[in-house]
Amino acid sequence: MNIDGDNGIPDNDVVLTTRSRLARNLADHPFLNRASDMQSALVMQTAQRVLLDAPLSEKTLWMDLDELTPLDRSLLVERHLISRHHSESSLHRGVAISSDEHMSIMVNEEDHLRIQVIQRGSRLDETFEQLMRIDALLEQQLDYAFHDQWGYLSVCPTNVGTGIRFSVMVHLPALRITNELAKVQRAAKELHLVVRGYYGEGSESTGQIYQVSNQVTLGRTEEEIQEEFSKSIIPALIDYERSARNVLMKKNSMLLDDRIQRAYSVLCSARLLKVDEAMKLLSRVRLGASLGHVDCSIQTIDELLVQVQPAHLNQQAQSTLSDNDELEYRALIVRNTLSQQ
Repeated sequence: MNIDGDNGIPDNDVVLTTRSRLARNLADHPFLNRASDMQSALVMQTAQRVLLDAPLSEKTLWMDLDELTPLDRSLLVERHLISRHHSESSLHRGVAISSDEHMSIMVNEEDHLRIQVIQRGSRLDETFEQLMRIDALLEQQLDYAFHDQWGYLSVCPTNVGTGIRFSVMVHLPALRITNELAKVQRAAKELHLVVRGYYGEGSESTGQIYQVSNQVTLGRTEEEIQEEFSKSIIPALIDYERSARNVLMKKNSMLLDDRIQRAYSVLCSARLLKVDEAMKLLSRVRLGASLGHVDCSIQTIDELLVQVQPAHLNQQAQSTLSDNDELEYRALIVRNTLSQQ
């Protein structure tokens, strides 16, 4: 079953975003774990020139991370445009971002290039097609590190081969409530999938939101990996969560609705909110929105999940908030947004 949610976004009751990503390195340049400061700077200069010249998107923006403030780098992390590792690295590094934020290309993260395309909802075919187009354009101007036997080379063994990684950000509250999540995680491991938290590698799950991605890229084509992830993995995750929601609706509908309505009431009236608490409550309201229990759009909740993060709050406030001011401002943002629904 496919559900077109808010604004026709497919399957967004379960899938927040879909991402297709490639790891690429430049031939005749050392991997970053062996590169000198001068060598990493040369990689960035070469990449910047090509990324800005190639017709990758309608408008491509370039950011040198060394020239950004810590707040600006944190904003990019919170928007999933760069990784925490990329933000905190001491290497010369940058990122090219399309104006709609669907494309971002990290330069000198773990590999020389990390090319990613992100879309809302379940749109793997679309992100994969866009990614392949971008990669083809770049390969016309850049000499990638490639081995006839092993494929595209990477500093990370799991990226050797195609270098492709597909991932979905999924909301799995019902599986958590019904204690079925552990079974899904075990099944994912057997299928060579990785289940991570909200910010990917090294992060914890927040608000029952998980990032699920393939782990092995060697020995199969990009199309084979994409076909399996698109036709088997994503539909299975969606079906598991929806089945768990149906079980809750049939067996514990009053308890479920009580949890949702309590969360909504707290968010509409709270004067102080910690980020973890906000994410937990928004997760319950998101479930309620997908079931039609609250008069609020899923897209609004998804936007709030980003807006309540610390860097976004400081940006909106246009000042450096104290710890207590941050709690107060987060609650204010949530109250004001929900009151407009």
